[in-house]
Amino acid sequence: MASENVHTRKPARDFQATAVVDGAFKEVKLSDYRGKYAVFFAYALDFTFMCPTEIKAFSEHAKDFRKLGCKVLGVSKDSQFTHLAWINTPQKEGGLGPLNIALLADVTRSLSHDFGMLKKDKGIAYRGLFIMDGKGAFTLSLSKICLCRAPWMRLQLVQAFQYIDEQEEVCPTGWKPSSDTVKPNVDDSKEYFSKHNYADKQVPSLGPLPLPGCPGLAQERPDLALHTPQSVALKA
Repeated sequence: MASENVHTRKPARDFQATAVVDGAFKEVKLSDYRGKYAVFFAYALDFTFMCPTEIKAFSEHAKDFRKLGCKVLGVSKDSQFTHLAWINTPQKEGGLGPLNIALLADVTRSLSHDFGMLKKDKGIAYRGLFIMDGKGAFTLSLSKICLCRAPWMRLQLVQAFQYIDEQEEVCPTGWKPSSDTVKPNVDDSKEYFSKHNYADKQVPSLGPLPLPGCPGLAQERPDLALHTPQSVALKA
């Protein structure tokens, strides 16, 4: 498959699953989030090597998603008991430690299958991520299992979706809250293009971006208005 495949604005099918929330088991339904924004990300397996770095990054940025009225939930084929055991394992031993997000159990793989995230030959999920909007529709992206995702990039997507839903305009490259958008028709779009004429100016480079969750993020990308969580250096 390609490095990332995207399926846009499909209606979200309801599901029910057992999750680990704040160290306890809880039944979760997709319908619990109707009328709200939610980010669900799938990963391959518990007790692996890359997955805990991604899960912890999403957990550390849960506060930023909540500011947008958006919940974050992770899901894998593992049971709720395996999730809890991984959470209770110290980080220095490859565990997760306490989380600010929920982890859903998908033992039957039905959730991964129904949302197009199942890698059937392996019986595990791709690194799928879907963002459900306030109308119950979702946008799904699939990445290769070996590629982790940056939470701050998904945060920007939520901000963009929320803006588009409210304003019915489109967000150009490099968009951030309070910056200019494009009116999606031939005549009105010229207002944006006349102001942002890239033929007459040099487009600034973002330069090397730090990994999500590292202390340098707020300094390198002040436009994101993120809090800066404490990062943990892991030995390779």
